Amino acid sequence: MAEKFLWWRDGAIYQIYPRSFRDSTGDGIGDLQGIIQGLDYLADLGVDAIWLSPVYPSPDVDFGYDVSDYRDIDPKFGTLADFKRLVRAAEKRDIRVIMDLVLNHSSDLHEWFIQSCSSRENPYRDWYIWRNAGARGAPPNNWHSVFGGRAWQWDRDTGQYYYHMFYKEQPDFNWRNPAVRRELLDVFQFWLDLGVKGFRLDVFNAYFKDDQFRDNPVKPFGVRPFERQEHLYDADRPELFSVLEEIRAILDEYWDAYAIGETFLCSPQKAASYSGDRLLHQTFNFKFLECGWNAGQFWEAVEEWQQVLGPQKWPSYVLNNHDVRRAGSRYGIGEDDARLKVAAAMLLTLRGTPFLYYGEEIGMREIRLSRSQLKDPIGRRYWPLFKGRDGCRAPMQWDASPGAGFSGGQPWLPLHPDFQSRNVQSQGEDSRSLLNFYRQLLALRRETPALVRGELRFLSDLPGGVLGYTREHGSSRAVVLLNFRRTAARCVLYVERQLYLKTLSSLDGRAQNQLLATVHLKGDEALVLISAV
Repeated sequence: MAEKFLWWRDGAIYQIYPRSFRDSTGDGIGDLQGIIQGLDYLADLGVDAIWLSPVYPSPDVDFGYDVSDYRDIDPKFGTLADFKRLVRAAEKRDIRVIMDLVLNHSSDLHEWFIQSCSSRENPYRDWYIWRNAGARGAPPNNWHSVFGGRAWQWDRDTGQYYYHMFYKEQPDFNWRNPAVRRELLDVFQFWLDLGVKGFRLDVFNAYFKDDQFRDNPVKPFGVRPFERQEHLYDADRPELFSVLEEIRAILDEYWDAYAIGETFLCSPQKAASYSGDRLLHQTFNFKFLECGWNAGQFWEAVEEWQQVLGPQKWPSYVLNNHDVRRAGSRYGIGEDDARLKVAAAMLLTLRGTPFLYYGEEIGMREIRLSRSQLKDPIGRRYWPLFKGRDGCRAPMQWDASPGAGFSGGQPWLPLHPDFQSRNVQSQGEDSRSLLNFYRQLLALRRETPALVRGELRFLSDLPGGVLGYTREHGSSRAVVLLNFRRTAARCVLYVERQLYLKTLSSLDGRAQNQLLATVHLKGDEALVLISAV
């Protein structure tokens, strides 16, 4: 490939939920040493970076997304020395480390908030958002918390409300305070100096709130009160752009450092506006992740994302993460992985950076829990309308041993009952497995310039239920055909009969060096054709 490889643009990124990846101590909770033990597997899989969900000290009200110290490692995961070893071990395998930065809010047990609560005169008071009560002691405005109830918590000792977009134990920072801004921007440099290459910014577009604290307009529909508001004043404020410019300036001081933002309650247009020169390198657009098993829905999501980004901004795509029901359960039929192979082929051949979530490559399904088994507080609050996020956070299934190779102790969440048949070891030994298809796709992607940097053009006039597109870069060309239906489909490519030097099918080994103008797809088949222009 003539152009220099740029890891976050040209590579694949693998998200690890550290509690659930691998436990090296037997306490039932995954840790940094467990991740180190899994690096050879990840290198063999073919990923270029790992994104770690938060590993900072935390009381775990929101399982790591309530941080009590931004410059250390929680003892349950290990030590700062262990983290440095992880970075070095990953570098030896050409794998970069991405940290999850939660800078919209902290834990209420962070020393800064403890000081902020101590008195109205404390220097840290204005590090968080405090307001006087409204008429007759009411909260300052109508804002609601994502996780239920009002977003304002009364503090009896100092006689004011503080604001929390999430749990009351997660007070929001006052990003308008220059001292807060300096301190939180310094967190980037702390981890960059330790060898971290990138950051995923949690709900970054909520950093700033309306300076007048105006009421949000009310909507008639929504399961939770938070969903029954139009969030004009508690997110997406214009002041955010200056902070993004400062973050980018810090990153640009380090070779190939990177940041991607989790856009919260955000349209594709708004998400696109936060990335580009002098802003974030990328943002997530979750419209793609929210598609049903429908070729047309995915086409529309990709087409819209490409249009709003334009040719200069680089897309990102994800089908799984720590907050959503696993694609194996959303799209899979029973234990059949045929559809998941189609999804994998799509994710890894689109123009953009693919993000994988641990266990996706073996088709892990959601675990089913009773209310008494739930760990996630939002699941316990809204059961049975919403069962929380525990289902997608189950322990990684490494092998068929009693602890699935995850832990020698009692796992913090139950294993999925299928772990004895669905695991890394068994799929690694099966040439037709989902895991080996992911390996083949990642290898093909890396060696094919068109699949890394090529322009994407959708193919029209394909049968209903079939998504097809071309990728082309220089002399490298790829055709991708994805059959979302269970019945066969005949696809006329409307190009000159072309010699395809390499083919990869999700269902069978097709012959190499084929002259094709018409392709017969089987039901639930993905086919990637590689040729030279």
